[in-house]
Amino acid sequence: MSLAAALETLAREAVVQLDADRASVFLLDADNRELWSPIAMGEAELRFDARLGVAGAAALGDKTVNVRNAEEEAGFYPGVDRDTGYSTKTLLATPIKAKDGAVLGVFEALNKKGGVFTDEDAARLEEFAARAAQVVRREQPRSPQGPERPTHRILGTSEQTRAIVMLIEEIRDTAVNVLITGESGTGKELIANAIHQSSDRGDRPFVALNCAALPEELLESELFGIEKGVATGVTERPGRFEQAHGGTLFLDEIADLSLTAQAKILRALQERKIARVGARGAEKPIDVRLIAATNRNLPEEVAAGRFRDDLYFRLKVVHIQTPALREIPGDIAPLAQHFLVAACRDMGRPPKQIAKDALGKLRAYPWPGNIRELENEMTRLAATTRGKSIAVRMLPAAMTSGTPAPAKTLAGEVAELEARLIREALSRTGGNRTEAARRLGLSRQGLLNKIKRYGIG
Repeated sequence: MSLAAALETLAREAVVQLDADRASVFLLDADNRELWSPIAMGEAELRFDARLGVAGAAALGDKTVNVRNAEEEAGFYPGVDRDTGYSTKTLLATPIKAKDGAVLGVFEALNKKGGVFTDEDAARLEEFAARAAQVVRREQPRSPQGPERPTHRILGTSEQTRAIVMLIEEIRDTAVNVLITGESGTGKELIANAIHQSSDRGDRPFVALNCAALPEELLESELFGIEKGVATGVTERPGRFEQAHGGTLFLDEIADLSLTAQAKILRALQERKIARVGARGAEKPIDVRLIAATNRNLPEEVAAGRFRDDLYFRLKVVHIQTPALREIPGDIAPLAQHFLVAACRDMGRPPKQIAKDALGKLRAYPWPGNIRELENEMTRLAATTRGKSIAVRMLPAAMTSGTPAPAKTLAGEVAELEARLIREALSRTGGNRTEAARRLGLSRQGLLNKIKRYGIG
């Protein structure tokens, strides 16, 4: 009997034993973090992100989940119902596990006839899952290759990461503005791109701009464009809003914009029209979804008068907070291995593994630079390690000393570092703020904002 036939037989038996309307089996593709099933009680093959919904919670959480009302269940993923035309009311899901504890997939029973699933039903379903595990281990199925999903590059299976993936899925058929906040290096642009690619605008432009690197004097022309002949040698050029027409405009470090710049962006969002610098005709209509990001606390910036409250609320239709890496230690191992494999591949070197004790040190380290720092460290290890395994002795002393800086002081340490670098740049340039901003990779306005924030004379 084939794998599909054996699993479908088990699913039909489960329907009878649990008095359910339907049962299905999803197998876990751990490498791609996806659940897939060729049977699902006669439906076409289904495949979805394992971090979504109840099935994902059962597989990745290694637990049985009993949903008594799908409409009221915050973690319920309606995508499968949407794809199949089925209507789930109640749901029981349990992981399919091998004898060594490895999760192979999920066994589900749907829509208990005449009520909700009980603890006795859960015990019976776990027995069916054990039988399914024997079939899966015997057949050793290979997951068919599916298309890469927009959220595929968002790695990790922690609760916080799964919540972000779920939210991206929930807003995929909308064009609402999104505000992404979080520390530097936590993947804000990656999430913005996934939001864009998941939406109906995914085949249209995604235009990104770092506001902190934008000189104030060039702001208007960079955002809204400029007409030919405004000044000697100036040629016609569309701005970022025009370039993103029909698609998505991502403004990173938006809190570094001046109040004047904020007012102009707010007007563009309200009126859905823009005018190029030097334009004499009618304003151009724009159709742009705006995603903004910052590592600053915008409510505090609003309270301090540095950020417009009306723009803040216009941006914060949907809010995503990216977790610091130290807050999701369970994601460190898969992230580290992914970056290490990628770096070895790019350098043309054999793949390497991270030793168990070394992984422990990586999890304990507070990662002030977050995911970006982890990626850089894995690249360094790929370049400097000749063997097949990364041992503790190969890690930097800061990761092996056992006395990392407390996580609560990291924001302060970053601020102290920024202030010190700004003072040094001003000293080297004789107080020339424009030149200091250039050397630091900031716009002049971005530098002025930081000087004011840190009280630098």
